[in-house]
Order: sequence, then C-alpha cells, then structure tokens
Amino acid sequence: MRRWTRSGTALKKSNKKLASEPEIIIRDCTSLEDFRQCVAVQRTVWAFEDQDLIPVRFFVVARKIEGQVLGAFDGSGKMVGFTLAVPALHGSLVYLHSHMAAVLSGFRGQGLGRRLKLEQRRKALERGIRLIEWTFDPLEIGNAYFNLNRLGAIVRRYVVNQYGISSSPLHRGLPTDRLVAEWWLDSPRATAAAAGKTPPEVPVAKKISVPASGMSMPEIQLKLRSECQAAFAEGLSAVGFENETRSYLIGRWSEAENSDRAM
Repeated sequence: MRRWTRSGTALKKSNKKLASEPEIIIRDCTSLEDFRQCVAVQRTVWAFEDQDLIPVRFFVVARKIEGQVLGAFDGSGKMVGFTLAVPALHGSLVYLHSHMAAVLSGFRGQGLGRRLKLEQRRKALERGIRLIEWTFDPLEIGNAYFNLNRLGAIVRRYVVNQYGISSSPLHRGLPTDRLVAEWWLDSPRATAAAAGKTPPEVPVAKKISVPASGMSMPEIQLKLRSECQAAFAEGLSAVGFENETRSYLIGRWSEAENSDRAM
C-alpha cells in the first residue's frame, strides 16, 4: 500500500524523532514564500507532474477567502508539512473542505500529521465551524485508521474516480476513487479523539475488508467500491478501521440524526 494520497493524511512509522521535537512550529502560511514551499512539499511527497500540482496562486486565493493554509516548519524555517482547506457549503451549512495534507518522509510517524489536523480543528471551532471534510483513498488503510480511529471522523459517501487518472506514480494508474471523511468537530467522537481517548463505540453491523493478497489492485478497488456503496445506500457509515482484519467497521452513526448533520 502506498503511503500518501492527494487529500488524506497517513501514518508511517519511522525511527526518526524529528517531528516530535519542540522546534517544529505550526503556524498560518501568509506569504508567497510560504506558498512556494507548499508547492515544493507537494512535488516531493507525490512526485506530481506540474499539471497535478496545486499552484501558488491557489494558496493565495485560499488565504484570501478565509480558508486555512497551515504549515509545519523546522528550526531553520523549512516547511516539513502543510494542510490546505477552503470554505464550502452544504446548503446553508458552512464547513471547510480540507483538500490536501502532506508531511515530508523524514518527519512522518511522530504525530505531526495529527498535530496539523488538530490545529485545523482548533482554528475552525474558534470561528464557529463545526465540520471539516476531506477525501481519501479507500485502499489506504493507514489513512483509514488515522481518520476514523485517531481523529473520530466518519464516512458515508463513496466517490468514483474523483480526480481522474493522476500523474503520480503512487496512484498506480487506478481510478482515483475516494471516501469522504466527515469530521464533526464538536461531536463526542471527535472530542474524545482529540483528547487521546477512544471514541464512543458504535455497534458494528458489518465489516468491509481490504484483502492483502489473492486479488489484483483493480479487483480490490472494485470490491471496496461495490460494498461501500451498498452499505452507504442502507444509511450505514464507516465508523472505524480494524487493523487486525484490515476491515472498515460499518455501523449506524446515531449523531447523524441531528438535523444539521443529516446532509
């Protein structure tokens, strides 16, 4: 499995301890130089060709329209990770769409991705924003565990080939199918996860496995697509990921009964 996807945050264990050292500072990106570093991090992490890179001008626009561009910087001022989010609407509900998050390889596995997401959450709540969404590849089980278990997000939408075929070699020429993570920032799930506690348990109705062998990657993708779409059509959600069985845990998310969360 590859380590990083276009709109998700992954966990990759490392023996290095750089990301947990106090000189890693997370702050708003405000200058053209900050935004140029965001482009450079993209190029390093994903090996995108230029047509797939988010350009400097988009980061400028995101900042101007009161989105979020957060950067993680080492002691020398070099960017080692960032997140990008833009304002969005579900009807009258204002939320943030977190379009991209990345951390350089030498700084992964020490909690920096989580620090970036929690700072994203903190700043959103300060502004009265209760929801952040992003997409991630269903095949990326590290992302799945991080998003559902470590952050307390849920998933109830599956998008087929959202970005078309990407130039990144990490995508292996597959359609860019994506799950939509919903992070309800003040929900009991997200609040518990932010505090490092286990999110409230949701009864599991079924499991959707990600086979480690015996199937080709296109076959695995089609399996996940079919099973996730069927589960979501029943009103179920992905509420966790079980590493031991490599399975999405599917249940009925009771918080969705709140009218402003039943999109």
